[in-house]
Amino acid sequence: MAAGVELGFAAAVGPGGAWRLRSAQFPSKVGGRPAWLGEAGLPGSDALRCGRCRQPRAFLLQLYAPLPGRPDAFHRTLFVFACRGAACYQLPGPGGPLCAFRSQLPRRNATYPEEPPSEEPPPLPEPLPRRLRSGAALCRVCGCLGPRACGRCRRAAYCGPEHQALDWRRGHRRSCGRGGDADASEDAEPDHNEFLFPEYEILIEPEEPEFPADSSVDPDDEKGAVDAAKKLEEQEENRVTSTTSEALDEETLEAMAKHETKEDKIFQIFKDRIAAEPEQIIRYCRGGEGPIWVSGENIPEEKDIPNCLCGAKRVFEFQIMPQLLNHLKVDSLGESIDWGTLVVYTCAENCGAENKYTEEFIWKQDFSIDSIELPLSS
Repeated sequence: MAAGVELGFAAAVGPGGAWRLRSAQFPSKVGGRPAWLGEAGLPGSDALRCGRCRQPRAFLLQLYAPLPGRPDAFHRTLFVFACRGAACYQLPGPGGPLCAFRSQLPRRNATYPEEPPSEEPPPLPEPLPRRLRSGAALCRVCGCLGPRACGRCRRAAYCGPEHQALDWRRGHRRSCGRGGDADASEDAEPDHNEFLFPEYEILIEPEEPEFPADSSVDPDDEKGAVDAAKKLEEQEENRVTSTTSEALDEETLEAMAKHETKEDKIFQIFKDRIAAEPEQIIRYCRGGEGPIWVSGENIPEEKDIPNCLCGAKRVFEFQIMPQLLNHLKVDSLGESIDWGTLVVYTCAENCGAENKYTEEFIWKQDFSIDSIELPLSS
């Protein structure tokens, strides 16, 4: 990805796009099943279970984000997984229902040719991949590693008992162990939309450097925005303290009532920043401009971001915006997974880990109570 902030937008996968997401080697996408990059050291089922309810997390999105000037990261993709259980999102902070992984490969590798893939669609629709090129089986439901096989037919693979039971109810029991046409149905893509998130392509565009002329805080300095809000709050406290020996007149009370709070100010900065492109679902800027926060609460300090397993610090790479929730169709039962923003931090040294998948760090920030009723677009 290029320098500066880049924005990601969800694009519906039409008839001409389904083949591309399925057959593309390096897609950026939301939902469906993951399009794995490297085939070594994929996260296992335990790593993909929710840290709270211990149910399997669903694939949320992946971003293709190679690093220029790094031969070991000529191909590089970041993966995010999220629990489907709404109750698991009630607590802010790291971990819990969310996790992120990084995979990278040099240009010359055992999985992909050095030449770029063709842009032409295949003559026939690509079948759902049931195995990696290495031969490792993938779960029929979620597309993650499937070390567990159906005990009857030994053909259907699963990541664990939950998805085996789900697939059995959704039709595998009708075709399991039968011959003829029933066996052919094993090659059809199973419908597991009750677990998988809807699939979209992510289109990347640079952010236009246009911000409100009357902004009192530099939008390129998020720390400055937070510091300014804190200073404003301190001034207000000092003003109240200095008047404790005096009766507050009506004019002073009116001014205090109209004074914007720290939360209002930070959320307004957030709204102003996304106003030009309110449909953005991703903001990407590795090691550069930091995230834009939706609240002054639960902003991580440096000590809250753990170092990578290699010992290097982690840096901000991208954030997932609340607008993505509009595309996920998660509130049909009256309860929903929720977040204000999800912020992904990755190894500053981009360690190789022998081309295996490396778990990175993700931080969840929620909207403050004061800002919940405010619209996201101006």
